[in-house]
Amino acid sequence: MADNKDMVKDLYLTMRRIREFETNAMNLFAEGKIPGFVHLYLGEEAVASGVCSNLREDDYITSTHRGHGHIIAKGGDLKFMMAELFGKATGYCKGKGGSMHIADGTRGIIGANGIVGAGQSISTGVGLQILLHKTDQVCVCFFGDGSTNQATFHESLNLAAVWNLPIVFVCENNGYGISNPQSRHQKIKDVADRAVAYGIPGVVCDGNDVFAVRETSAEAIKRAREGKGPTLVECKTYRQRGHFEGDPAIYKPKEEQEAWLKKDPLDKMSKWMTDEGGFSAAEVKAIDDQVKAEVAEAVKFAEDSPYPTPESGVEDVYSDIVEEVRDR
Repeated sequence: MADNKDMVKDLYLTMRRIREFETNAMNLFAEGKIPGFVHLYLGEEAVASGVCSNLREDDYITSTHRGHGHIIAKGGDLKFMMAELFGKATGYCKGKGGSMHIADGTRGIIGANGIVGAGQSISTGVGLQILLHKTDQVCVCFFGDGSTNQATFHESLNLAAVWNLPIVFVCENNGYGISNPQSRHQKIKDVADRAVAYGIPGVVCDGNDVFAVRETSAEAIKRAREGKGPTLVECKTYRQRGHFEGDPAIYKPKEEQEAWLKKDPLDKMSKWMTDEGGFSAAEVKAIDDQVKAEVAEAVKFAEDSPYPTPESGVEDVYSDIVEEVRDR
């Protein structure tokens, strides 16, 4: 529930940052300014925003190939993110990772990666580290519905349950695994049903309602922080674009796309703010204008930044420890 105006503003600000960042990324990719592959988070903003609003700075997240929203919601710097998309030396990974490999250890962002389901295994390692160090931190693992057919999903949930690890597994069920609808790759309708096999809670919420996501994930995070083990949270949402930029998405029925666009999480949120939340249209517009300026600044930073030098291609590949051992 929306319990105070500052919290509501922060949620909307995060969602709007994700939307503006992704819209710019979409257009810049179409202009040929962003190399490689880009998988946009458009339409799923409420999930990352709602979940991460419950996390502390020292908590962790693992992400996916569609990870820009997660990183922004956890406090990632828009300038360094955009520079990474551009392949510039000032990017989070010095221009070597691109869209699918952004990480920031200082903010608990263990990293996005292009391997489907990899974050599930990584989060299990993070959860074990938390357990061994006896802190009350939490790791949130984001993943899509398609990855829940991977062995990594079942192995990770089983081990996390057995060891009672402080992990919240968040399935962003956007209805498709690449071009394959969920109905064609799973017999079940709710991924959360799979939690029962591991003796942990499984809950479903409206992934386009940021308040529902915040409330549902708050309970799961609290449970994990208190040492009660993992929870599987399924957020029903929808990606408004194709699997990647350049995908015409002809496999998505027109009626389905139109129906989900009417449930756009940003439209839903802004309407609630002016109708029930005590915000004026001018206040909402001020937030929108602030975010547009922030993202424009990030784009300029990326455009003005240098590309990595050829010599930097072998930097950050080998550790100093390996070199020291080799020299002995």
